[in-house]
Amino acid sequence: MEKKIRVLIAKPGLDGHDRGAKVIARALRDAGMEVIYTGLRQTAEMIAEAALQEDVDVVGLSILSGAHMTLVPKVLDLLNANGQDNVLVLVGGIIPEADIPLLKEKGVFEVFGPGAFTTEVVNTIQQALAQPA
Repeated sequence: MEKKIRVLIAKPGLDGHDRGAKVIARALRDAGMEVIYTGLRQTAEMIAEAALQEDVDVVGLSILSGAHMTLVPKVLDLLNANGQDNVLVLVGGIIPEADIPLLKEKGVFEVFGPGAFTTEVVNTIQQALAQPA
């Protein structure tokens, strides 16, 4: 039996809107992945600690607040400090086009904006981790 992909979905910062994160979490679960949703208003430290404790393969960060250039690099740094540089980090939300290359340079695998299909997120994870659909 294949090990299920474990995904942590987190809402860093003060953003209080989590509908998109819940939709993605459900789609990933429906695709056979184990999903841990941390809830609203998580600090970078809380997210990195949860990723470590839950031994996840993927961290998905949902950010609508505009603080992505501060919060995402901090999460990445903490993951790396925990020896989790192999964890796939995805970001979704309102991210200006100009910031996407900068986030990828820092270590984000992919960025999904408004209107992204859930199947695109599922396929990205499965392909990156070499798991068939």
